[in-house]
Amino acid sequence: MTQPSRDRASSSGHDGSVDPADVETAEALLTQGRITVEGRLMAASNATLYCSIELDGLSGACVYKPVAGERPLWDFPDGTLAAREVAAYAVSEAMGWRVVPPTVHRDGPYGPGMVQLWVEPDADIDLVALSRADDPVIRRMAVFDAVVNNADRKIGHLLPPGDGHVYGCDHGVCFSVEYKLRTVLWQWRGKPLTDEAVEALRRLKAVLDAGALRTRLSALLTAEEVDATRRRVDLMLKHRIHPYPPEDWPAIPWPPL
Repeated sequence: MTQPSRDRASSSGHDGSVDPADVETAEALLTQGRITVEGRLMAASNATLYCSIELDGLSGACVYKPVAGERPLWDFPDGTLAAREVAAYAVSEAMGWRVVPPTVHRDGPYGPGMVQLWVEPDADIDLVALSRADDPVIRRMAVFDAVVNNADRKIGHLLPPGDGHVYGCDHGVCFSVEYKLRTVLWQWRGKPLTDEAVEALRRLKAVLDAGALRTRLSALLTAEEVDATRRRVDLMLKHRIHPYPPEDWPAIPWPPL
């Protein structure tokens, strides 16, 4: 059995009864729940499995990406993509914006990997229009992507459930030490950061300085990658503008969808 691309997938009877905003419950379900593989997202370049998950009467759906199914990349170390997805979730939570759905690293049917709560996007929302909109929620995502140095923010990675919030998925190619920001969200390049963004960056810097987030990220990334994340935060707080596209790196992922 296979599943179509994520933005058109049916949840096969699993409506994700755990609210992604209920982080404590969602993390417990993802960490301890019994995973049953239902199908595969065929459009994904790495093994991306659509699963049901159950724990003590709770049920939902999730995405499971086993490390064993990761394809080698020339610019990221082998076997590190799942950990980068979890690191992106940690940064998202620290910023207070819930850009990334609840995500954990655990053992699964095909070995260790990333497990993320499934967010069913509203099929009536035009993702292309959303990606081009001057929307505060999308603008937050652009700031988040700059912090984690997201090298692959495609239109299809936007997950609007229809309640006004927008989640993002597929953060396996983030946190490079080299500047690799590649995104469809360039509409604010060079523009001043909002007061809200500055406050979120200050929160993030504070928890990095306090050590707890740095410790968590250090278990998922290299020391150089953690230091580079901190430097990106410092630069954004210093200049207080959205970054410009890199000069020696494609600015938009291909395909952009």
